[in-house]
Amino acid sequence: MRTITESESTPRADGYFMPAEFAPQDRVWMGWPHRTDTWAHGAKPAQSQYADIANAIAEFTTVVMCVNQADYANCKAVFEDEKYENRDNIIVLEMTTDDAWFRDTGATFVIDGKGGKRANHWHFNAYGGMIDGLYFPWDKDEQIALKMAEFARCDRYRPDDMILEGGSITVDGEGTLVVTDQCLLSPGRTASAVRIEEDEDDLWPSYALKFQPWSEELREYMNEHLKDYLGVEKVIWVKEGIDPCETNGHIDDVATFIAPGVMACIWSDDPDYPFYRQCHEAYETLSNATDAKGRKLKVYKLPMPVNPLYMDQASCDSIDIDENAEPRVPDEPLIASYMNYLVTNHGVIVPQYGDENDALAVETLQKIYDETWGEGVYKCVGVKSEQVVYGGGNIHCITQQEPSA
Repeated sequence: MRTITESESTPRADGYFMPAEFAPQDRVWMGWPHRTDTWAHGAKPAQSQYADIANAIAEFTTVVMCVNQADYANCKAVFEDEKYENRDNIIVLEMTTDDAWFRDTGATFVIDGKGGKRANHWHFNAYGGMIDGLYFPWDKDEQIALKMAEFARCDRYRPDDMILEGGSITVDGEGTLVVTDQCLLSPGRTASAVRIEEDEDDLWPSYALKFQPWSEELREYMNEHLKDYLGVEKVIWVKEGIDPCETNGHIDDVATFIAPGVMACIWSDDPDYPFYRQCHEAYETLSNATDAKGRKLKVYKLPMPVNPLYMDQASCDSIDIDENAEPRVPDEPLIASYMNYLVTNHGVIVPQYGDENDALAVETLQKIYDETWGEGVYKCVGVKSEQVVYGGGNIHCITQQEPSA
C-alpha cells in the first residue's frame, strides 16, 4: 500500500471522487465501544446496541467490527449468540482504538469509476485537539484510516494538514458536497493545523495558526482542498449543525443526500424545541441552493423526536471522571436526530429512542426513498440507539462505509 502525499498528487488530480452513501458498498466499518469515561455503565449497554446495529446492517452488507485486544474475546462471543441472525456477515477484527467513532476516525474512500479505489486519511485531533477536543490521547484513532486502507488493499492519500471528520461531509456522488461553517471553520480544526518543528522526543506536535477561524480565507482554503480530496465541484455551506459542543456541528445530524438533487433535512414545528432555529435555517439554505449540475435541490423534511433526549442521573454517575474527557450531565439535551442514519446497499438503518416519533421517522424515510427510488428499492429499519447518543453520537457516527470500486 502506497502513501500519496499532497505534494505528489490528490484524488481529483488522479480522477478519483467520493461516491454517495447510496452507491454500492463492499463493507461497513465499526469500532467496539470501550471507554468508561465516555460510555455509561462500563460501556455494556452501548456494546449491546452496537451489536444490534451491526446485526441490522449485516442484513444488507458485511460489517467489520474492530475491537481492542482486551475486548476481543467478549465481542467475538457476543456475535456467537443466535439472536444475531446476520452474524455470519459480521467480521470481528482486532484493532487498537481510543474510541469508537469510525465515521470520523476511519478512512473516507474514493473511487475512479473504473475499478480503482483509494482511501483519504485525514488528520484527526478528537474534535478540536487542545482547543476544544473531547478526549486525549487520540494517537491510536489517528492510525485507524491507515489500517483500514491496508485491510482494503488500497493506496491512501495523506493531506499535509487538513483536519476533518467523516461526519462533517455529505456528497451526492455527482460533484456536490454539503458542510457546515460551524465545524469546518472552527479554531480547533484546520485553522490551527500548521505543524511547528518540534523535538523528536516530543510525543505531541505543536501547531501554529494557519488561518483566522471563521475567516473567508479559511473557507476558500477548505473549498479548494475539499474539491481536491473529494473530487467535488461545488461546496454548499450550511451555517450551523445542532451539536456545537461535541463535534462543532457535523452535517450528518442535520441533512443528507437521498439521491442526486434530493436531500432530507431535520425539521420541527415547535418554536420551543432546542434546535428549532437550526432546523429552519438549514432547510432554508438547502431549499435555495443549486447543486454542481445546476439543479435546484428538492428538500424533504424529516421530523425530530417530539421530546428532546436527556441522560438520566444514574447513567451520568456511572461514567468515570477523567480530566481528558468531556463530562456528561443530565440537564443538557442530547443530539437525538433521526437524520443520523446509515444508508447501505438498499438498507436504511434509522435511530430509535423510545419517542412517539420513532415510527413516524421510519415511515417518513420509507416514503421518501419510495418516492425517490421506487417502491421497495430501499428498506428502512429502526434500531434503538439511545445508549449511543449517551456517548455523544449515533448510528451514522459509529459507521463508515467502504464503497465498491
